[in-house]
Amino acid sequence: MGWIPDEGKGLPPPGVVNRNSIWLGGMGWCAAMLHNAIKHRPPLKSGVHRQVLLTTIGWFLGYHVTKYENYVHAKLDREMNEYMKLHPDRFAPKEKKTFAEIVEPFIPVR
Repeated sequence: MGWIPDEGKGLPPPGVVNRNSIWLGGMGWCAAMLHNAIKHRPPLKSGVHRQVLLTTIGWFLGYHVTKYENYVHAKLDREMNEYMKLHPDRFAPKEKKTFAEIVEPFIPVR
């Protein structure tokens, strides 16, 4: 699809089963069920071809939404890392403390 620029095409593809695909595929199937219910047809038995079609369309859209989402997050991460490289004074490393230095000493109350 044409949503992702050429620089985003170098990212690894998302899994075929992801949350957006499952969600939008389920919404397509529910839309087919709702259409059957509105037309007073048996919801599960009639229009199986429509159920499969709408589920497939939702799955396809969910996959490409996930690809776009991954591109946007990769772009934001790249910009943040570039900003951190340009301004190292704002991101000075913190001194390392042990856990014992952070936590107050334990005194049991009896």
